[in-house]
Amino acid sequence: MSTPTVIGASLSELKSVYDRDGSCPLPHRFDDASVELLRERVARISAQRRPEVVHEKDSDVVRAIHGCHEFDDVCASLVRHPLLVELAETLIGGPVYVYQFKVNLKQAREGAAWPWHQDFAFWSEEDAMPRPDAVNLAIPLDDVHEENGPLVVVPGSHTMGLFDLPAKAQDGTSDWRRHVSNDLAYTVDPARAQRLIEQNGKRTILGEAGSLHAFHPSIVHSSSNNRSADRRALLLITYNAVANAPAEPTRPAFLVGRDTTPLTARQDDRLGLLPAADPA
Repeated sequence: MSTPTVIGASLSELKSVYDRDGSCPLPHRFDDASVELLRERVARISAQRRPEVVHEKDSDVVRAIHGCHEFDDVCASLVRHPLLVELAETLIGGPVYVYQFKVNLKQAREGAAWPWHQDFAFWSEEDAMPRPDAVNLAIPLDDVHEENGPLVVVPGSHTMGLFDLPAKAQDGTSDWRRHVSNDLAYTVDPARAQRLIEQNGKRTILGEAGSLHAFHPSIVHSSSNNRSADRRALLLITYNAVANAPAEPTRPAFLVGRDTTPLTARQDDRLGLLPAADPA
């Protein structure tokens, strides 16, 4: 199976949009067989009782799973997909490794919102990541529409630094569970987010299952409750520049990858790509 690549002017144009807006859609999507295979692996992992599986507050409903690329062969192949590695290296500007892998699951009518926040706030304050030289690649495993809790971003907000950082705990400790629940430790004040929206607008990231979207670690973003009868599972791979790896991370390895060896791209014929019909 041949692997489509984003090269030349096309890749240059994507980087230009990403640098300006802090997010960009990709002109490819994973095919239906790939999406179904990933769904099967997510379902299998979600049924397990292990630290990487996080549940909604006071519930057995699975909210997210983390670090799956470390123990599942399909997820391990996904992070090494030639197109994803090529894109990450281009947007970041050098060799990359997997800093974080997760699937956020918003179950039908039960998936809770994620408040306005910036990912780099967690990575900077908790892990001492030096710079936001990383990129999130988002792959929905379900069709995403207005009612099932889509990601909403504020274009250009990635250029404004970090907002509303709380004071550090005097004892230097932090509970990593507040980094994976809807009671987030680092949030952007809703009034500030509204002012940013009035200034820059907002973009709702919709799309069919298997579509691809890149967004910056510092972009202000949120998502609403799932009000629909449709699940919304969003797979997120965070690639970090090898030169930007935190020196001594303390959070669990399934939240902060320890292997900073530069990724080598590897094709897996189980993970096929098609041109995106209409990236959102």
